[in-house]
Amino acid sequence: MTQNSSKVPAHRLSRFGSLASLAGRVAGGMLAEGARQLVKGHLPAKQDLLLTPGNVKRVAEQLAHLRGAAMKVGQLLSMDAGDLLPPALTDILARLRASANPMPAKQLAQVLQQEWGDNWQRHFADFTFVPMAAASIGQVHQAYHDNGKRLAVKIQYPGVRQSIDSDVDNVATLLRLSGLLPKGVDYQSLLEEAKQQLKHEADYLLEARYLSRYGQLLATSPDYQVPTVFPELSTANILVMSYVEGAHIESLAQASQAERDRVMTLLFQLLFRELFEFRLVQTDPNFANYLYDGRRQQLVLLDFGACREYSADFSDGYRTLFGAALKNDKANIETALQQIGFFSQHIVESQKVAVLELVALACEPLKQPHAFDFGASDLANRLREAGMALSMKQNYWHTPPADAIFLHRKIGGLYLLAARLKARVNLQAILLPHLV
Repeated sequence: MTQNSSKVPAHRLSRFGSLASLAGRVAGGMLAEGARQLVKGHLPAKQDLLLTPGNVKRVAEQLAHLRGAAMKVGQLLSMDAGDLLPPALTDILARLRASANPMPAKQLAQVLQQEWGDNWQRHFADFTFVPMAAASIGQVHQAYHDNGKRLAVKIQYPGVRQSIDSDVDNVATLLRLSGLLPKGVDYQSLLEEAKQQLKHEADYLLEARYLSRYGQLLATSPDYQVPTVFPELSTANILVMSYVEGAHIESLAQASQAERDRVMTLLFQLLFRELFEFRLVQTDPNFANYLYDGRRQQLVLLDFGACREYSADFSDGYRTLFGAALKNDKANIETALQQIGFFSQHIVESQKVAVLELVALACEPLKQPHAFDFGASDLANRLREAGMALSMKQNYWHTPPADAIFLHRKIGGLYLLAARLKARVNLQAILLPHLV
């Protein structure tokens, strides 16, 4: 673990003070940069002043220090609103997806004592205090059960759950005042959904139930591996699972074409099963949620905090949508979008046409009767440009229903991963069995 540890601010006032301090330092950085540019005879735009390397580093470091919802909002913006934000900010916020500062050992010991009692060590033959990973809501430790089984122990940072509402609001205020969010964009409904999703992710007992459910749903599927929950040791703030071996999914970029194609095929097969069969989708597109066990040739599924259950009506809407997209049936595409929840607000015809064109673009890999070459395609860039035109010029980005937004996050994340791995996948062949 190369990161420096830092105490997680657990109280609302200390967290707000950290964000207020950040806003002040960002403003100071803007003034300093503006003075330097004026001396050179330049009249810089506000955005150019804001997105200096120093300011962007300040934002990323402060959100990583706060962890929790503050960091998660940064992740949310970098993954979901990349088409709304300047590329420089998007790239730096993307750092937040990788890791956070771990808790100091003293604070970690306090959490363990609060959750398991004074004699908590009795449960373990060994517990490693240096975390294997540290993310936005918690950090993961290796341990050995007193029966010898190797464990992964996910421990939530103190105060995270209680700070979600205020963190999201404070970060949104910071971004709005600093000009990082475009004027006139109504993102309040998305922020409210983000709060709800974060509260679900911070409930480790809920995640344990989803983890067990996926284990049952995939029990007869030998291509997938899901950790086993240890309910007797798990609490609302600690999730104890079996330790699962595997390499980071992005490391497969060095694997053979056949292996990369197979792994992405497994991921898309799982997505369609989630949407049409389980009606339960793990919506977090973070690549860190997947490992690959090359010895067993299994895809390892790790994080189930962002699971979202979908109604039969919603699932059937996408079945109709994809079927209509294969036939280029625009009338049924529009009908399906209405069933899913699109066009619920007043919308002018040009906006509706733009949405339909964006859907057609996103369905491009499905329309090919053979393998789609994600590595050779510029689809991701075209989707980003179309999304930017729709959200910025026509102010429509916030209208899709929240259920669709979270599903599209997952689909977009898989497209990005497929492009990263230069995979070739016959999506139409995977989809067709679900349309009958």
